[in-house]
Amino acid sequence: MKIASGSHDCTIRIWDVRSGQCENILKGHGESVNSVAFSTDGTKRDQDNVASGSKDCIIRIWDVGSGQCESTLKGHEGAVKSVVFSSDGTKIASGSNDKLHHSNLGCEIRTM
Repeated sequence: MKIASGSHDCTIRIWDVRSGQCENILKGHGESVNSVAFSTDGTKRDQDNVASGSKDCIIRIWDVGSGQCESTLKGHEGAVKSVVFSSDGTKIASGSNDKLHHSNLGCEIRTM
C-alpha cells in the first residue's frame, strides 16, 4: 500500500506504508502542492495514478509506477485547494477559490 503527500517544496512524494520509505519524488509543479488523490482502474492491486493540485493553479495526473506526469490540466485562475477522482477513475473534481471544476480527465464538463 502507498500513500502520497504534497509539499511546500513543490513535490509529491510516494511512500510505502509498510517500510515507511519514500519510493518516488514527483516534480513538476511551480508552487506548493495543496492536495493529492489516488485513483485506480480496479485491475491492479496498487494505486495507478495520483492527481495533484497546486498553488500554481494546475492539476497534474501522474503515473505512480514511472513517476511521469501524464496530463496537465489548466483552467483554474486561483490556487487548486482540493482534487478527487470519481470512483471509476475517469473524472476529477477540483476546488479552488475561483470555482469548482469537473473534468473528464482533461475535458471540462461543468464549472460551478
